[in-house]
Amino acid sequence: MRITCDFIGFAYPGHMDLDLRKLRYFVAVAEHLNFSRAAEALHIAQPVLSRQIRALETELKVQLFDRSSKGTVLTPFGEQLLADARPLLSQASALLRRVGAADVFAVGFMPGLIITPAVRLLASRHPGLRVDVVRTTWEDQVEVIHDGRVDVGYVRLPVPMDGLRCVPLFTEPRVAVLPSAHRLAGKENVLESDLAGERIVRHTTTPGIRSVEEKLEHVAMHGGVAILPLSTAVFYSREDLAHVPIDDIAPNEVALAWAAHRQTPLIAEFTSIAQQA
Repeated sequence: MRITCDFIGFAYPGHMDLDLRKLRYFVAVAEHLNFSRAAEALHIAQPVLSRQIRALETELKVQLFDRSSKGTVLTPFGEQLLADARPLLSQASALLRRVGAADVFAVGFMPGLIITPAVRLLASRHPGLRVDVVRTTWEDQVEVIHDGRVDVGYVRLPVPMDGLRCVPLFTEPRVAVLPSAHRLAGKENVLESDLAGERIVRHTTTPGIRSVEEKLEHVAMHGGVAILPLSTAVFYSREDLAHVPIDDIAPNEVALAWAAHRQTPLIAEFTSIAQQA
């Protein structure tokens, strides 16, 4: 989809057609500040993403990112476009849904969750519908619902419930992920007290940790313990790490969530599918 935009008071062309797909790609890179991670989140190849960003810069006649050996940072033009892009994408998505023109149903999911059976069943019932999946993180699993990037999201609780409706799906145990040479590796289970004195690697308190992959790399390289839902630990299993069930810690709860102001037949249908699956 393309949308005609007027940019006033900034160094864009005054009137142009903007490709919303390129804009979504730009937002992904701007949020990750890393082309590899952004490409992974978008489920596209990195060279494709790089070409799309260069094409967007050419269309806008501005440089959006400064790329160097030290990393990727937004230029002032990029910072302004990011501020403009998020509400624009949300409004475009909402417009398509309101007029019934949306032929895409997007499902968000957290790492480790397998949603393929439910997605396939919905797609099989609606041959003209494209069902997309969007991998989320602890930071954006609710944000993508509110801004319209997904219609529904498989979320790991707890999450802020303002403006959301959700139905519980299942629970799963939490495990301690630690280096394979750790003193607790190989045990059938542990208690929370067994982890006393261990450095717990959390995305909220450990600098530079923004994804499961980064958390596991940190544990493998520097030690410590990461506490993850079982399915996530299994999905990201590797030879240099081990995971051990924690018997006396609350299980992780998984729910399906959607924006409270939206209750479409497709959302209701997918909710029923997800509950049965």
